[in-house]
Amino acid sequence: MAGPARNLDELLAEAEAALAAAASVPELTETRARFLGRKGSLSGVLRGLGELPPEERARVGQEANRAKERIEALARERREALEQEGRGRALAEHRLDVTLPGAAPPRGHLHPVTRIEREMCAFFRSLGYSIEDGPEVDTDHNNFGALNFPDDHPARDTQDTFFVEGGHVLRTHTSNVQIRAMTGRTPPFRFIAPGRVYRHDLDPTHYPMFHQIEAFCVDEDVTFADLKGTLYAFARHLFGPDTKLRFRAHFFPFTEPSAEMDFWWKDRWLEWGGCGMIHPQVLRNCGIDPERHQGFAFGMGIDRTAMDRWAIPNIHLLFEGDARVVEQVG
Repeated sequence: MAGPARNLDELLAEAEAALAAAASVPELTETRARFLGRKGSLSGVLRGLGELPPEERARVGQEANRAKERIEALARERREALEQEGRGRALAEHRLDVTLPGAAPPRGHLHPVTRIEREMCAFFRSLGYSIEDGPEVDTDHNNFGALNFPDDHPARDTQDTFFVEGGHVLRTHTSNVQIRAMTGRTPPFRFIAPGRVYRHDLDPTHYPMFHQIEAFCVDEDVTFADLKGTLYAFARHLFGPDTKLRFRAHFFPFTEPSAEMDFWWKDRWLEWGGCGMIHPQVLRNCGIDPERHQGFAFGMGIDRTAMDRWAIPNIHLLFEGDARVVEQVG
């Protein structure tokens, strides 16, 4: 076979070899274009048909079309083979070894404040205390008046307290629960009141919203020694059996005598909270005879306790949604 026919045979043989040697889909696409593209080898043959005698033009045209179909078929087959090889490699690379231990999904953790609050509540429940709750928006009477705060006390100032319409306030302590829990009940009783409280305060150790827990116990023969014994047991439960406490004389309108309590932690004293014997007038305000019944009360910040427990340097970290803080104490 001479002339164009021999050129087509040579071109087809060259195309078969080139397509078979293509090692990737992009390389195959490039090889196909080299033979079938607008400037490809076969296109050059087709453009030269006009120079052939009429009797040869039809035959060469048919041969060229058959060569084109053959190259197209070879390109499709090679593409399928390359894609199949690619899938095989991908499956091999990502093959699941069922004999290996499974990957553990990330675990959630309780927030440090939630953890310490639950631990506190569990301790007091073991001593027979019940848990009381109350509103976060309460009357001035429950938050201040019934707790023996005078009208000119600094805590009633707008620089310290958030006031809302109707003579109500965002509670500045959970002591409002003390008034609600004692009113209308006859001692003996023991309660704790954990919850959110609000004050105008913002620095590394204070936040406008924080968490507090308060405990109070009323009976016929309650003494300051009972208060100290309860606090020692509580502190050693939270911070270890060698925890030391100290009590400094202080003033609170709702307790008399009153004290600030500190605990020894990592070579220094840290302020923990306030405590004292419930003021006789507070008992009277709740309908309890102070000649017959006495009680103690104490409270501390749950957030501050969590910060000390896990060495969290800034209270803001507890409320900014940084998952690393939760994971650190998980």
